[in-house]
Amino acid sequence: MRFSEVLNSVRRDGDAWIASISEDWLQGRSAFGGLQAALAVQVMRDLVPENVPLRSLQVTFVAPIPAGTVRMAAKILRQGKSVTQVEARLLDGDATACVVIGVFGAARESMLRVLPVQPAVQAMATPHVLHYKPGLLPAFTQHFDARWLQGDIPFSGSKKTTQVVEVGLKDDGVADEVQVIAFADFIPPVALSMLDRPAPASSLTWMLELFADSRGLSLQGWRIDAELQAAQAGYTSQQVMLWGPNGEPAALSRQSMVVFG
Repeated sequence: MRFSEVLNSVRRDGDAWIASISEDWLQGRSAFGGLQAALAVQVMRDLVPENVPLRSLQVTFVAPIPAGTVRMAAKILRQGKSVTQVEARLLDGDATACVVIGVFGAARESMLRVLPVQPAVQAMATPHVLHYKPGLLPAFTQHFDARWLQGDIPFSGSKKTTQVVEVGLKDDGVADEVQVIAFADFIPPVALSMLDRPAPASSLTWMLELFADSRGLSLQGWRIDAELQAAQAGYTSQQVMLWGPNGEPAALSRQSMVVFG
C-alpha cells in the first residue's frame, strides 16, 4: 500500500476509528513511527477544522503496532479561541500502543517573523543512495527515495554525528501535513551509523514542531539535516531539521531513542 492508501483507509467505527497497515510499512516488529503519527493526525482532523494548522506533535511509542487493522481513539482535550489540543491513541487490542498529542493553532497577528535559513551543503563525491533490500532494510524504506549527501549509512563504523539526507516519497499527489510527519521521521538513528555491526533500535518519544503550511509542495526534493546530540547507556537523543523542496523550513524534530548496541 502507498502512504496515501494507508491514510485513506481510515474510517469511523462507532466511537473510534480503524485503518489498515500493510506489511510493507513495518519497521521491525512495529509500523513505521512516522506512519503511526500520521494516522493519529488523520483521525484528529475529524475533530479539528482543516483551516487550523497543525503546530506541534508530541508522540510516545509505548508498544509495537503490528500490520493489519489498527484501532484508534481520539478526543479534544481543550479548545480555546486560537489553540485546540487533541489526544489520539493507537490501540493493540485494549492496550495503548502509541499516544499522540496534537496542538492545532489558528494564525495570530504578530510583529515577529524569524525563520531558519537552509545552509548550503556540498554533497559527497559519491552520495550513499538507498537501495531497498528485503531482509536487510526496514520494509517501510521501500516507499522512499533517499541519498545521503553528508554523513554515513547505518552500521558503517562512522565517527560522524551529523547527516544530511535528500528524501522523497514514492506516491501520487502533493504534500500535506501527514507527509511532513513521514519525512521528519524517515531518517534512522544517527547513532546506528557509528556501530560496525547491525543492532536494533527503537524510538521512545518524539517531539515535532511544524513551521509552515506545506500543502501543495512536491513529494520529492526534501532535505533532512540530522544531528546526534547525546548517546550513553543505550539511549540517544537526536535533532532533525526538515526542509521543503525549495529550501523552506518545514519542521523541527527531536527524538529520544534506545539503541541495543
